[in-house]
Amino acid sequence: MSRTIHSILVPTDGSDGARIGARQGIDLAATIGADLHVLSVVDTRETESNLSSTDRTERERLLEGEAERAVDSIAGLARTHLSDRITTAVETGIPFQTINDYVDAHDIDLIAMGTQGRTGFKRAVLGSVAERTVRTANVPVVTATPDADTDEIGDQLYENVLLPTDGSEGAELAVEWGVTLAEVYDATVHTVYSVDTSRFGDVEGSAEIHDALEQTGQEALETVRERSRAADVSVAGSIASGPAARTILSYSEEHDIDLIVMGTHGRSGLRRYLIGSVTETVVRNATVPVCCVPMR
Repeated sequence: MSRTIHSILVPTDGSDGARIGARQGIDLAATIGADLHVLSVVDTRETESNLSSTDRTERERLLEGEAERAVDSIAGLARTHLSDRITTAVETGIPFQTINDYVDAHDIDLIAMGTQGRTGFKRAVLGSVAERTVRTANVPVVTATPDADTDEIGDQLYENVLLPTDGSEGAELAVEWGVTLAEVYDATVHTVYSVDTSRFGDVEGSAEIHDALEQTGQEALETVRERSRAADVSVAGSIASGPAARTILSYSEEHDIDLIVMGTHGRSGLRRYLIGSVTETVVRNATVPVCCVPMR
């Protein structure tokens, strides 16, 4: 089943990192013909201090002005490519919560954002807003790192899309989204399954465990192949050995992957506020955009 993308949300705080994420969202909206929503959130925590009422009002006015300029900047960047299919908004609240509320209220299908905002988090740590949005959003979130390629809008090409799989329900849902995006960009789907027996050490029967995992991997890869072929999308798949995150990152570098699409919950069954160590490691270290698909 192909996923339909009618509307894309781009959150912004006016930073360079947010602008990089916005470019990904604008390009996708222009390519697929989706509506674009641009949102900036005035963080209420920045006005909760011992300021006098006059100073607090002035502080709120300054923050609202910054938010308006951030939204106008992204809308201006998008206007040439999207004409009148742009909605802008400035709201007040806790950023990730307000983003999620906006998604629900406006039937947003996908979020695109940078992993580093104006708070200046280093690459090793996801910006707090991006991290919490990925962990709690009910729709896929495409994240872009500060050093992501910044092609001209309209020239972005996802020629190779990587869909890691572990055979779980979360991975299968991510495959639906990955194949949809591959269709949009006429890209080749790559899929990889990692056989990782390191946690078993030299226990008796490790060879049998390896064979069982490899069989599971072949079945998971075949699921991706079937879904890709049904959508008339070219597909290549392989079994790899080693920790999953390392395998995904290495495969991405070696095969010139342009976009990674993966679920936020794999076989570990982590709860809503934990995106899973594999996905988190990939998002933090990938040099290409990562589309994080929630199980919900």
